[in-house]
Amino acid sequence: MDGTTTTTTPAVLILLGPPGAGKGTQARKLEEDFGLVQLSTGDLLRAAVAQGTEAGKAAKAVMEAGGLVSDEIVIAILRDRLAAPDCAGGVILDGFPRTTVQAQALDQLLAESGQSINAAISFEVDDAAMVDRISGRYTCAGCGEGYHDSFKQPAVAGTCDKCGATEFKRRSDDKAETVAARLEAYHADTAPLIGYYDAAGVLQKIDAMGRIDTIFADLSRTVSAAIA
Repeated sequence: MDGTTTTTTPAVLILLGPPGAGKGTQARKLEEDFGLVQLSTGDLLRAAVAQGTEAGKAAKAVMEAGGLVSDEIVIAILRDRLAAPDCAGGVILDGFPRTTVQAQALDQLLAESGQSINAAISFEVDDAAMVDRISGRYTCAGCGEGYHDSFKQPAVAGTCDKCGATEFKRRSDDKAETVAARLEAYHADTAPLIGYYDAAGVLQKIDAMGRIDTIFADLSRTVSAAIA
């Protein structure tokens, strides 16, 4: 032994994908298997406000005034969160960055601690299939059990398998036209990020239209290679 020590820089992964692509489900599995912490913008803001941090107070003031929280405040909140002990093993960013300006600010933030993006992983989806997948969802009004017009019907039509209730509901934002509009907006907003991370040499793409376990196997291989 020469007395020297080596330190491992925490991994930073970014998940890119439209609503309904399964990023949340896959992120939870990555947390379990790789010891990473998922950080979503919404959760970060709520936690900072609840904890009363300086950045949280600034965010609260903006939100109470009906405004949009600035990139500077979000970056400040993220800086505080990345310094927490539980993030030492690495993080998964979900929902941030959303623009190239935010991506550049994130790069600068990470550089402060000698970190960088290990991989920006794009969940590739078929838009038409995504519309069918999301717009077909409905739940039991009694217990919340989930069903789907094509993939999971109750064993007895009109009766919940779990609690026997006969009333069901659909989310208003799961309508086909709403889903299509959200997908269109996602592609328009995210296209620059795809190019940004591709140019940086950290973009990875995975097929997000298969089975959950198949997608995770592909994702795991991608993550393992990125953080090796």
